Parts: sequence; structure tokens; C-alpha cells
Amino acid sequence: MSADQKSSDAPVVDSPVVDLSALRVDIDRIDQAMHELLIERSEIIDRLIAIKARQGGGSAFRPSREADMMRRIAIRHRGLLPLDTVEGIWRIIISTFTYVQAPYSVHVDTAGGDAMMRDSARFHFGFTVPFITHYGAVGVIDAVRNSQGDLGMVRIDGGAMSHPWWHRLAPPDAPKIIARLPFVERPDHPAGLPAFVLSLPLAEAASRDVVIYEASITRWRDALPGLIGALGGEILGNAGNELGLSLLLSVPGALGQEQLRQAFTQAGLTEARLSEIGSHALRHEVLA
Repeated sequence: MSADQKSSDAPVVDSPVVDLSALRVDIDRIDQAMHELLIERSEIIDRLIAIKARQGGGSAFRPSREADMMRRIAIRHRGLLPLDTVEGIWRIIISTFTYVQAPYSVHVDTAGGDAMMRDSARFHFGFTVPFITHYGAVGVIDAVRNSQGDLGMVRIDGGAMSHPWWHRLAPPDAPKIIARLPFVERPDHPAGLPAFVLSLPLAEAASRDVVIYEASITRWRDALPGLIGALGGEILGNAGNELGLSLLLSVPGALGQEQLRQAFTQAGLTEARLSEIGSHALRHEVLA
């Protein structure tokens, strides 16, 4: 067999250079398609703004829809791209397009540590939305109350606290809790600090999977955590107020206020005063 014949019979090996070039063409095509889809999304938002203007406006925040979107993203995600990245991208998309509809700022309580709250705010709201710091939850609540539609972020801390900031949410026209962050709960979340999102009272689109109450009581009863826990609830915080103690309660949305009152009665606290101060969607948990 001649050398020429051996050469012609040898298997053809694809050139690595050609393969890489083709893959880069695919990546560029996908990147362009993603950009075009974002532009198309913005055009839909333009139409949404026009329709809302004709209908008399309304809040741009849809915490129930946002929670559902994040849950569906976490469920369908696959592949080597970290869920952290995907969640972060969608949070920026959602928050920025909300900002385009109705500009707003996020007021953040940094009294417990600036870094973690800043990370959480930027992860969930991006860099387009203005970020305003306050030393303490009271400053955040007052800023939201006096705004034209800003949001607030406050830490959720368990145990005893020096001041019941949530007591300021009790009046009907006061800001209310509309979401709990992060929407997707998982180990090693890059912005996993538990936080509540506050806004002026929403007329619609607030999820009621979990309802948050402030309870004013004259004294503590050791039986109370167990009685609240038996109802599927939790005491998130307690601190002194002018009546004695103020409790921050989280309970299932299906639980009636009368059932909650019965727990206080069983604990010997018939004088307990309950005020609903907000609600939020159930968190979606990713275990691994």
C-alpha cells in the first residue's frame, strides 16, 4: 500500500479550532437572543404602563407573583450554572422592570451590620434601584411611610430585642410587611439573611400564605411558644412596649384570628391585643 493510500484511508479528526469557533458562534447567537427577549419584555412593560395609566394607576409591586416566579425558576433549573446566578439575574430583571414602571428606592436597616443587608438588597433589587441606609428599623418604617411608594428592608431577628419596631406597623395606614427574603431558601445562599420587605399597604397582589401579627400583652407566659407552635406559628421576636410586651408573630394564613386569640386565652392572656401587620408567601426550600 502506498503512502498516499495510507493517508487517504486515515480517519478525519475534527479540528479543535473549528469546534471552538462553532461553539462561540452559538454562544453569540444565544446572547443576542437573550438581549432581544429583554427588549421585547421592555416593550410589553411599555404597554402595561399605558394600560395602568388609563385605569388610574396602581402599585407596581406584585410580591405574590414574584414569589411564584422565583419558585418556578428554582424548580425547573438544571445544569451546571449555579442557581445563585440564575436567581440573581431574575431578581435584577424583575426589580429593574418594576422600577421602570414606577421609580422607587429601597430603605435598608443597617444597624445590625451593613455588609449582609447591603448584599441582600443588591442581590434582590440590583444596582439600578436607589439604596438608602438607615440606622434602625424605625427610620426605615418612617421613610417608607413618608414616601410615594418606596420599599423598606428590615432584619428578622429572633429572641428579645430592645425595641419592638413592628409595633409601628400596627396602625391601618402604616407600612406593612409584603414579603420575606430570600424567596428561595437554601444552604449557603449568597444573600440568605432573613429579612422582611415593607411597603405602604397594598390593595392587591399581597400573598397571604403566612400572616404576621403584633401581639401586645401585659406579661410573659412560658406556655405561649408551645401554644403558638401547635397552631403552626412562631414567635419571631419580643420586646417591651408601653403595655408590657410586644410580640412579633408568624402564623399560617389559613389560621383565623379567633383561633390565635384562643392560644393567648389558654396561656391566661385574655387581654392580648392582636394587630395584623402584613403577610408574605411561603418560602420555597431547596435542600441541596
